Amino acid sequence: MAPVSEQPAPQGAGDPAAAPLPCPAAAAAEPRRANGEEWCPGGGSPAAGGDSGARTAAAGGAAGSAEPAAAEPPDGGWGWVVMLSAMWCNGSVFGIQNSCGVLFVSMLQLFGSAEDKQLAFKTAWVSSLSMGMIFFCSPIVSIFTDLFGCRKVAVTGAAVGFAGLLSSSFVSTIEPLYFTYGILFACGCSFAYQPSLVVLGYYFKKRLGLVNGIVTAGSSLFTVSLPFLLRVLIDSVGLYNTLRVLCILMFILFLAGFTYKPLVSNANDKEEGKKGKFRSAPEKKIFNFSVFKVKSYRIWAFGIPAALFGYFVPYVHLMKHVKDRFGDSVPEEVLLLCLGITSGIGRLIFGRVADYIPGAKKVYLQVTSFFFIGLMSMMIPLCHVFGGLIAVCLFMGLFDGCFICIMAPIAFELVGAQDVSQAIGFLLGLMSIPMTVGPPIAGLLRDHLGTYDVAFYLAGVPPLIGGTILCFIPWVHERQKLKERAKTVDGETTEKMLENESTFVSDTAEKTLKKTESGF
Repeated sequence: MAPVSEQPAPQGAGDPAAAPLPCPAAAAAEPRRANGEEWCPGGGSPAAGGDSGARTAAAGGAAGSAEPAAAEPPDGGWGWVVMLSAMWCNGSVFGIQNSCGVLFVSMLQLFGSAEDKQLAFKTAWVSSLSMGMIFFCSPIVSIFTDLFGCRKVAVTGAAVGFAGLLSSSFVSTIEPLYFTYGILFACGCSFAYQPSLVVLGYYFKKRLGLVNGIVTAGSSLFTVSLPFLLRVLIDSVGLYNTLRVLCILMFILFLAGFTYKPLVSNANDKEEGKKGKFRSAPEKKIFNFSVFKVKSYRIWAFGIPAALFGYFVPYVHLMKHVKDRFGDSVPEEVLLLCLGITSGIGRLIFGRVADYIPGAKKVYLQVTSFFFIGLMSMMIPLCHVFGGLIAVCLFMGLFDGCFICIMAPIAFELVGAQDVSQAIGFLLGLMSIPMTVGPPIAGLLRDHLGTYDVAFYLAGVPPLIGGTILCFIPWVHERQKLKERAKTVDGETTEKMLENESTFVSDTAEKTLKKTESGF
């Protein structure tokens, strides 16, 4: 599956590209620093758009704040090294996650037995926990990144992910994998991944869209190539040694985290860094639940998770379904190749299309994507030739990219630049629940019915329901804006009336005083 975290920067930040960055938005007049060195420039996170962050920081400086203004991103230099490190992180983390179908088949063969009637159900929990925990940790990672800086969080996360993946290669039953692979490895990936996107906003402004696009390409590149490599490794050295080979990717990721060199804005910040001063984020910015007061955001934040109960099912169970239906006569890894390629194309196409759709009406692109994803899931059991499955995966990948690429622009429209980072962090956390439980339920149906047909039919229903819920967002959002405008007009009218009344009273009192003095 293509990561939902890979979202494009909202309009104003260049071309649509990668994910929302989980660094909470800073107050306009108070650039935030971590460890006296690293801070998020401006009121918007780098994910929400480098331009918006820079504008907010500039506004803070113009307001006469005592805090130093944000340093201008270098747009190059060491930033290119940071970009390559972030690209490696994006590719290695989601390349492994998106190749879970290949690992799933191998786990079934290694840990399965003919007597186990719930094998697919129990095995599916490994991949589901892993993907779900990456999103579940998103709000927490946002806070840690803001407090301790990108480099410390990324390096620590890569180390934890390395330990989890390595320990997974020494288990003898499926149950320990729930912790070593599903929780430990996934949490490490989450802590390593999000800082890799946050740091881009420190180094790039004018080229932020281009850089996010290149970094996002890392996921597609690994998703396209890694399944074939995993198949060769599993056939030649087995699952355990394959996991140990994958540890090399995490070790390189550990080293890449050290390239996230913190930037300091000026000599004053450097001096504070030497003195060890630490400025923690305001509590209201760390736990900013005010975004749920926006009705259109509430619908969006619960409509999308409702659509995702069946979203991850094809990525986990499609490889096993192909083996059940076609045997070993077809290269099932080609399906993941199709998903990865068209997902990347979809991000580029629909990301550009979203730039021309005004306001919250961008949601209709997500509605369309969910409808097509649901229909494609239902068509999987109807394909009795391998070519039909290839066509289905091509369309599914295309609209998967559509769904992913406009997450950040929609959040930007619904809650504004200042709250966009936390808004997406909460959304990703809510998304973790359906993405975790969907595949195991599909595995349970496979164990009881002996086929995946019903599982894929049911997997197509939640996207249709979620898409229907999202249809109401533009209408609700427009009504909210009208009410806000009406309140503003009423407030201004009342204020003018009070001013006029005050002027009238003042004039009357002045005239009375003059008459009194004249009479005296």
